[in-house]
Amino acid sequence: MKSLKLILAAAFAVVGISAMAQEINYDDPKYAVWGENANERRDNMLNNQFLKEAVDNKNYPAASKYLNVLLTKCPAASQNIYTNGAKLYKNLINKAEDEDTKKVYIDSLMYLYDVRLKAFETHKKYGKDYILNRKAREFYSYFPDDREGIRKIFQEAVEASNEMKGKYDLELVGIYFAELCADYENDIISAEDLIAAYDRYSPAFDGVEEEADIELKNQFDSAFGQSGAASCENLETLFTKKLAEDPENEALLGQAVALMSRANCQSDFFFATAEKYYEIKPSSETALFLAQGFQAREEFEKAMKYLSEALATEEDSAEKEKLYVRIGLISIQSKNYAEAVKAANEIKAINPENGYAYFILGQSYAASANCSELKCQACYWAAFDMMNKAAGLLAAEPSIQESAKKMAASFRSAFPTKEECFFNELQAGAAYTIKHGFANGVSTTVRFR
Repeated sequence: MKSLKLILAAAFAVVGISAMAQEINYDDPKYAVWGENANERRDNMLNNQFLKEAVDNKNYPAASKYLNVLLTKCPAASQNIYTNGAKLYKNLINKAEDEDTKKVYIDSLMYLYDVRLKAFETHKKYGKDYILNRKAREFYSYFPDDREGIRKIFQEAVEASNEMKGKYDLELVGIYFAELCADYENDIISAEDLIAAYDRYSPAFDGVEEEADIELKNQFDSAFGQSGAASCENLETLFTKKLAEDPENEALLGQAVALMSRANCQSDFFFATAEKYYEIKPSSETALFLAQGFQAREEFEKAMKYLSEALATEEDSAEKEKLYVRIGLISIQSKNYAEAVKAANEIKAINPENGYAYFILGQSYAASANCSELKCQACYWAAFDMMNKAAGLLAAEPSIQESAKKMAASFRSAFPTKEECFFNELQAGAAYTIKHGFANGVSTTVRFR
């Protein structure tokens, strides 16, 4: 009974399609993609319908016949040809009884994507980028051991996304790069190959704000870091050779500085390369690289030199903010608290919500508590206020935030005692203006430890 119903349904469908077909003017130019003449167009449009029905009804021999006709006579007629064709081959792959047969169907599926690419390469929504994306994912699922093939098809898909949309598909970049990292770890590709890929695609993640994109960026950077390719030793070996051949290459110098800075390299080679790059192309970014490096080596004078030079020419407020943060941190480390306070106030003027400003001020104010008198010890009130505020604003910097919390707790434990405040006629909660050191003139509140 069930079989009879299916037969009748199919019969009625054919009758319905035939009736509809009679109402269409196949001479209309809009149907030209379906064939050279009215009869051919009608037949191919019917074949397209029959293809879908055959796939839905799991009549794979019939579906294969219709698909081959459509691919031969009107490959650019409809995206549906390829959607149904992919369903056909995936079903055949899953039903294949032996590996040889399965391989034939997989190859047919890949070929289907190639034909689709020729027909719909420039399609705005389902063009080259979409087709290669789908092909890459299918290739990976069916040929996980073909490492060269995976690298090739994914690179094509990644580049197509940028070509068609003007930006890289970040998810696809992440998949591709993860495979590159796996190949590096298995000695299939070189560190140079992986480093080059990282350098090429890492700018795609600059400035991402969406939570999902930030997660993709973290995965991308983490994969690179865990691969071991970005070691200072590898980078130095790579760029020593390249720069020996082309020492004035601006792009190469910039690549070396960026990668070695991210790896926190401290070698003489890194500093020489960074200084060379700064000579050719001075920028606040390179100045920050150099300053951070010289700070780690406790060469504070050199660090401040580059920061001051960058500040003198930098016009962008956001970049100035970064420079002042580094100046403030270096000044704290070198115990130049007057310069630190000045830098912190400049940061606040640009961005009052920058936690580093208060982080720097807190340490500077605490440095003024340099005697046993209450006027000195009162500086801890202001220092605590600043550091407590810094902790609230530095959530994006967990390690710095933790340092701020610990320092705030230590400042609180150093508050004047109740007896000291009593002898100075001060009550808890009263307003107090500090009259000492780097916190001079700062308003705070009387508290006991």
